[in-house]
Amino acid sequence: MEQIKDLLDSPFALTALYALGLVLLAWLTNIVTRRVLLRLVRAVTHRTAWRWDDAMLDAGVFKRLAQIVPMLVIQFGIKLVPNVPDSWDIGIQRLAMAMTIVYSFLALSAVFNALESLYQETPHARMRSIKGYVQLVKIMLFVVGAIVIIATLINRSPLLLLSGLGAISAVLLLVFKDTILSLVASVQIATNDMLRVGDWISMPQFNADGDVIDIALHTVKVQNWDKTITTIPTWRLISDSFQNWRGMQDAGARRIKRALYLDAGSTRFLDDEEKKHLRRFRLLKDYLQKKHDELAEWNAALGDPGKVPVNQRRLTNLGTFRAYALAYLQAHPRINHDLTCMVRVLDPTPAGIPVEVYCFTDTTVWVEYEGIQGDIFDHLMAILPEFGLALFQQPSGRDMRIGFGRMGEGVVSGAADARLDSGARDAHNGGQSNT
Repeated sequence: MEQIKDLLDSPFALTALYALGLVLLAWLTNIVTRRVLLRLVRAVTHRTAWRWDDAMLDAGVFKRLAQIVPMLVIQFGIKLVPNVPDSWDIGIQRLAMAMTIVYSFLALSAVFNALESLYQETPHARMRSIKGYVQLVKIMLFVVGAIVIIATLINRSPLLLLSGLGAISAVLLLVFKDTILSLVASVQIATNDMLRVGDWISMPQFNADGDVIDIALHTVKVQNWDKTITTIPTWRLISDSFQNWRGMQDAGARRIKRALYLDAGSTRFLDDEEKKHLRRFRLLKDYLQKKHDELAEWNAALGDPGKVPVNQRRLTNLGTFRAYALAYLQAHPRINHDLTCMVRVLDPTPAGIPVEVYCFTDTTVWVEYEGIQGDIFDHLMAILPEFGLALFQQPSGRDMRIGFGRMGEGVVSGAADARLDSGARDAHNGGQSNT
């Protein structure tokens, strides 16, 4: 007992004992606030009909606020510890106050995260993202927090440190160059409604082709169709060009713009037998009758020169095919008939004559769109022989083998004919000599 009494009478031991008690008290308050009060808050928030308190709880606002309590215990309890040097007392108070400021700013940052999550649940979130603005506010918040913490630790006014920022403004501009560019880009993107979460964009220079899944201050994330994710700096969306498919999605129609390349050598005028053959086509019946009357009137107006075929206007198999393809599109149930629909002939190329189909489907769903487009071109390619037309195709190995095989047959046949002719000449000459 006397040893314990002597130990308590020791200034160092008494200070250590009080310090240990202060640390134990701070630890107990931490347990009480985190395990008791937080559970109470969680139970209350789950029972209320408000959504904001749940968002605050999920963002960790109350958890950050609970961490302030032990720091306050240390900050004000250190004064009760005896025999602590003034320098230590002031230093521990400043350190505890700095930690209090840290957790306060973290709690405030969590508040902004909660506000963002609440905004994401509104219908406006798809139209315009505020994540970039929230990140900018948080950056400014952390900068101010860092200044206040440093001012607290060195016991100087925060305004004094802020006044010194002007001297290093050039360095700050260099450090925050990307942040400033991204801020300007975010403002322009939001103001001009250039991009939204869920938009399908294409940016070949970044190999990006897919849906926008996140718009932040510094980056925009695009999930490509192969499920990879491309991260694009926000300011590059302003400095570079990109294609946004939102207009197509809003219109509810997707364009088909594809050409069939026809063999130029297969185009010709139609004779009467072919016209009679094509009249079997339901889609061409009205067209052929109308063109027959129109051409007959035109050619009759020419008089005698109109009786010569070279002076006449006549139907071609290519023009009739274009009319059939257009009628087929106009009768197709999956084509949007309120938008442009046409079949046109483009400039001839070394690969043949392009006949382009230009129309819009009534859906923007990728799989359905490809199915409709495939069915249309399957039908058009399969029906070309009915018009005496053929697709242009580069010679394949099979074509070369067939061609060389026919050439070989011709050479063999020519050699046999030559031998027969030679034998006939010899017989004729021999007969003359015998006579």
